[in-house]
Amino acid sequence: MLTVIAEIRTRPGQHHRQAVLEQFAKIVPAVLREEGCHGYAPMVDHAAGVSFQTTAPDSIVMIERWESVAHLEAHLQTPHMKAWSEAVKGEVLETNIRILESGL
Repeated sequence: MLTVIAEIRTRPGQHHRQAVLEQFAKIVPAVLREEGCHGYAPMVDHAAGVSFQTTAPDSIVMIERWESVAHLEAHLQTPHMKAWSEAVKGEVLETNIRILESGL
């Protein structure tokens, strides 16, 4: 099982991040039905008010769980992901993807 962490940096301003989140809301149910998907959730910073927290107000962190890299690659080729990419291309500045496995 793989955990994917994708940090999506949007253009500055709450409305840009919100636009991307609204596009995610449209595709999450379809993604969760994909073969090999065990979790797919967009996350944003919580205003915890603690000194040790790092925040990025113009970022969305996707936490994903996939059975394999092949499942992840198939996900990226789905019509809904291609439509999502097209819909948010003016809002997103960059995406950094980590593919992780258990260290223990």
